[in-house]
Amino acid sequence: MPNMDPKKCPMPVQDPDVRNKNFDEVALGYTYEMAVEEAKRCLNCKHKPCQNGCPVGIDIPAFIGKVAEEDMEGAFEILSASSALPAVCGRVCPQETQCEGKCVRGIKHEPVGIGRLERFVADWHREHSNEKPKMPEQNGIKVAVIGSGPSGLTAAGDLAKMGYKVTVYEALHTAGGVLVYGIPEFRLPKEIVRQEIDGLRAIGVDVETDVVIGRTLTIDELFDMGNEAVFIGSGAGLPRFMGIPGESLNGVYSANEFLTRINLMKAYQPDSKTPIQHAKNVAIVGGGNVAMDAARCAKRLGAENVYIVYRRGMEELPARREEIEHAEEEGIIFKTLSNPIEVLGDENGYVKGMVCQEMELGEPDASGRRRPVAKEGATFTLDVDCMVMSIGTSPNPLIRSTTPGLETNKHGCIITNGDDGLTTREAVYAGGDAVTGAATVILAMGAGKHAAKAIDAYLKEKHAK
Repeated sequence: MPNMDPKKCPMPVQDPDVRNKNFDEVALGYTYEMAVEEAKRCLNCKHKPCQNGCPVGIDIPAFIGKVAEEDMEGAFEILSASSALPAVCGRVCPQETQCEGKCVRGIKHEPVGIGRLERFVADWHREHSNEKPKMPEQNGIKVAVIGSGPSGLTAAGDLAKMGYKVTVYEALHTAGGVLVYGIPEFRLPKEIVRQEIDGLRAIGVDVETDVVIGRTLTIDELFDMGNEAVFIGSGAGLPRFMGIPGESLNGVYSANEFLTRINLMKAYQPDSKTPIQHAKNVAIVGGGNVAMDAARCAKRLGAENVYIVYRRGMEELPARREEIEHAEEEGIIFKTLSNPIEVLGDENGYVKGMVCQEMELGEPDASGRRRPVAKEGATFTLDVDCMVMSIGTSPNPLIRSTTPGLETNKHGCIITNGDDGLTTREAVYAGGDAVTGAATVILAMGAGKHAAKAIDAYLKEKHAK
C-alpha cells in the first residue's frame, strides 16, 4: 500500500544552537524505517516526470521502488548506473527545483524526499557493502581530465567504465574540487567525498594532484603524452569583487579564499597552520548558496553577529530555501535591500565598518527578477570587522591563455557546441562551471556525463577508420 501522507518524512537535524558552534553534519539522515516509509510515498508514475528533472537521468521511481521493497543494494545499483557521486548529490543537489520540483505528489502536497532517499541509499551501501567495484575491461586509449570537481569526476568515472585509461589532473593538493574547498563540512563531510573518489580509483581512474594545467603542463603537452582526448572541468574559481572603496583593506576576503581556508585547510581547528580571522561582526555580501555557506562558517568561527547583505529582497534570494532556513535558525541576520558602497578602515588598515545603500525593487531585469534601485540619500553603516565577498566567480584564464585555438566568451567561459561539450579545439571537450560560470554540482555532473558520451563516440569513430 502506498503511503499517502501529504508531508515528506522530516529529516532529523542537529539543534540550531548546538550546530552553529560545530562543523559536524547538520542533517543526520533517515533511519532505515524512515527511508522505507518515505519510499512508499512514491506513486511510481508511468511517465517518470521526476527523472526528466534529473540532469544525469537517474531512474528515480526504480531506485525508490527498491527502497520500498527494502532492497537497498538493488537501489544503489540503479543509482550508481547514472550517478558517479550519489552520496554527494543526495546532500547538495537542489532537488526542489529539479527532480522533486516535478514530482506528482508535490502538486497538492509535499513531493517525495528524493534527495533524502538518495543520500540514505548511498550511505547504506557505504556502511554495509564489502563488494569492490569491478575493474572494466581496458581498451588502451588514454584520456586526460582537467579538474577533479563534479564535472571532471563524472566524466572520468563514465569514461573509465567504458574502458578508457583516464588520468585526472587536479591543481590543488587534494582531489574533489569545489566539493572539498567550497562546500563546508557541516553540509558535505569530506570523508564522503574521499570515499566517492576512492570508488573511481578502484575502477582504474588515476588522480594526480598539484598539477596546474597551463603552468605545470599544457593541453598540447597532454596530447604529446599520448592522450587522445581532453576534458576540461576546471570550474570557475576566479572571484569577483565590487570595485568599491576599501575592498583592499585587511579583513576583506573573497568567499573562495574564506571557504578554502576553512574547508580544505581546516582553519577552524585549534592546531591549524592556516590563519583565518575570528571576527566579532561579519558581513557576507551576496545571496547565493556560497554566501549562506560563508555566513554559517563565520558563525561557527565564533562571530557574535553575521549579516547577509543582499541588494534584493528575501523572496529573490537565489540560495536554496533549505539553506536560507538553516541560516535563519542558526542566527544569521539578513540585511536585504541593502548594497555595500564603501568599506571603512581603521588607522592600521583593518576593516571597521561598511557603508550600505538602501535599495528598493523596480521593474524586472533580463533575469526576470525585479531590478534593485537605490533609495536616494538613504544609507546606513554596519559595524563589522570582517567582510566576505560572495557575488560570483568566473573561470581562471590560465588554461585559455595557454591553449591556442580554445575560444571563450566575454565572461571567460569556454565556448562549446552544445550538449556534447566539444570546444573549438579538436578532441578537447569542456563542461561544468568552466563553460557555464558558477552553477550547481548536479548540472556540472550532467555536463561531464554528456561529454564522456561524446568523447566515446569521437574516439570510436577515430579508431574505426
